[in-house]
Amino acid sequence: MSVSIIVIDPQAQPSEQAVTTGTTALDLFGTDRSIVAARVNGAVVDLATELREGDQVEPVLATSDEGLAIIRHSCAHVAAQAVQLLHADAKLGIGPPITDGFYYDFRVETPFTPDDLKAIEKAMVGIVKERQQFVRRPISDEAAAAELASEPYKLELIGLKGAAANTEGASVEVGAGELTIYDNVRRDGAVAWKDLCRGPHVPHTGYLGNGWALTRSSAAYWRGDQRNDQLQRVYGTAWASKDDLVAYRTRLEEAARRDHRKLGAELDLFSFPEELGAGLPVFHPKGGVIKRVMEDYVRTAHIRSGFQYVGTPHIAKEVLFRTSGHLPFFADGMFPPMDDEGQNYYLKAMNCPMHNLIFASRGRSYRELPLRFFEFGTVYRNEKSGVLQGLTRVRSITQDDSHSYVMASQAAEEVKHLLTFVTNLLEDFGLDDYYLELSTRDTEGAKSTKFIGSDEQWEKATAVLEKVGIESGLKLVPDPGGAAYYGPKISVQAKDAIGRTWQMSTIQYDFNQPARFGLTYTGPDGHPAEPVMIHSAKFGSIERFIGVLTEHYAGAFPAWLAPVQVVAIPVAEEYEGYLSEVAKQLIAADIRVEVDRSDDRFGKKIRNAQTQKVPFMLIAGETDVAAGAVSFRYRDGSQRNGVPIAEAVAEIIAATRPPRR
Repeated sequence: MSVSIIVIDPQAQPSEQAVTTGTTALDLFGTDRSIVAARVNGAVVDLATELREGDQVEPVLATSDEGLAIIRHSCAHVAAQAVQLLHADAKLGIGPPITDGFYYDFRVETPFTPDDLKAIEKAMVGIVKERQQFVRRPISDEAAAAELASEPYKLELIGLKGAAANTEGASVEVGAGELTIYDNVRRDGAVAWKDLCRGPHVPHTGYLGNGWALTRSSAAYWRGDQRNDQLQRVYGTAWASKDDLVAYRTRLEEAARRDHRKLGAELDLFSFPEELGAGLPVFHPKGGVIKRVMEDYVRTAHIRSGFQYVGTPHIAKEVLFRTSGHLPFFADGMFPPMDDEGQNYYLKAMNCPMHNLIFASRGRSYRELPLRFFEFGTVYRNEKSGVLQGLTRVRSITQDDSHSYVMASQAAEEVKHLLTFVTNLLEDFGLDDYYLELSTRDTEGAKSTKFIGSDEQWEKATAVLEKVGIESGLKLVPDPGGAAYYGPKISVQAKDAIGRTWQMSTIQYDFNQPARFGLTYTGPDGHPAEPVMIHSAKFGSIERFIGVLTEHYAGAFPAWLAPVQVVAIPVAEEYEGYLSEVAKQLIAADIRVEVDRSDDRFGKKIRNAQTQKVPFMLIAGETDVAAGAVSFRYRDGSQRNGVPIAEAVAEIIAATRPPRR
């Protein structure tokens, strides 16, 4: 007997084929290792899945996002098998795919060492060579519990099932549907290992080839909750081919070269003194220049966009944050209270409660709306030490924080206005490859209790953001469960020079805080009405933005943003005065210039300026002085000699002019 199926080829028109009953997707696509799974009627499944009458079948390529996730999750299983082969007492946690790789958590007696990782990797090589099949097996909850009786964390997942799928990494193992176990089967039919898993997986371990590697180990809490057991996490990376793995390692090397913490020290921009505490950076004079230029840019941009500059304190009474909802909904992100004569004060984690007080300070009319407030407000968040990352994840966060108060009918237009502001800003700073992410609430999972407001409010707010996002023409990616407690948000995800994605600016729709603060304006009908509040941080945080820019430019900032824009280097001491006069002209034009008067030799002075990634070096010797000229040495090593002073000054002024919108 035969069945008729539709084969979907991404490179050609769909075609109808007749295949023998019992044919699998693996039979259909043969032994093409570039295909690791199949999409059958829209669902991604194992290649071993039997095809039925009317099925629409499409190959899932190893290089696709879905294909890479399958490879990585399969590799996580191999890692777990290797760990239990070497450490028989190891208990299995969770092993999901993640960006660029995978991890697997284990309970073991002692933490893994680098030598342990080498041994695990060697064992994995053997498992891959064995070409063990991944065989899917449906199982009842009761039978799974009996079969996995020695795995306490798997038993917990079985018990939680649907709810567990909403905790860290658990969705790869259990969901709301039936349970399945994957057996790793040797060629002789013996089961080498097994794991609770939803799949899908590659057909056999040989598909993993040599495009993978273990990278590191660390401590981790079970299900991502510090109240739970501390486990050992093994990280790895996995790709469609060895060439892709090599390319990834090359990117890592480039990322290490660009690490903003390393460059920050080399360029004397910022540091992280231990005396201050983790996540509390200080900006040195040169870093302070970058920060000031950014602040000047965005302050001017805000004022031109209709925002009014305000200022608020760093601490406030507990009652304010209870009114706003930060207590209790954001309590974990706030530092503990300070007691003053029996009254608790908190460091602010957001600027919005204070801005609400400014709005409420007097009566407001619809004629004032949109009413836009903006400030550079430093907020403080009690980030866990394990997630702190240089400037990109800190505890003192300086935000170009704004709040727009609008009528509901103005909300979509205001979001559009803010999105244009944000994208213009990113492009002015050289981050011109970006997309949007729409963060919505979790309605059923473990995080669902952190969101406040009615279904209708959430649906309306989400619809506004989604509409504006779609109309922007930019790619819009869903982020279920990523919303703030008070409303959904759009975040702009920007790619840097080496292809990494960073969350930058955010726009958040808030229908909760206006009600909690009793904010009203007098509407056109003379009756009080409640405004919609829209939060926006264009830089996200200035600290994070500086960190990202440092890595994006590898420390070679655009001339308008560079801490030192020009270094004047005399060929000999007698030409210092000549260059000093040129420097005065540049200083008068607000150019940041230094004259190198050090005792270093001329060549060393050039190398110093190049090491500091200064955009322009002005050189003067006997010939230049005689001609009333200077010579240019550029950051890329090129040179232009005998440039008249007036022409040189004009060139530098033009090259260092900040973007104007």
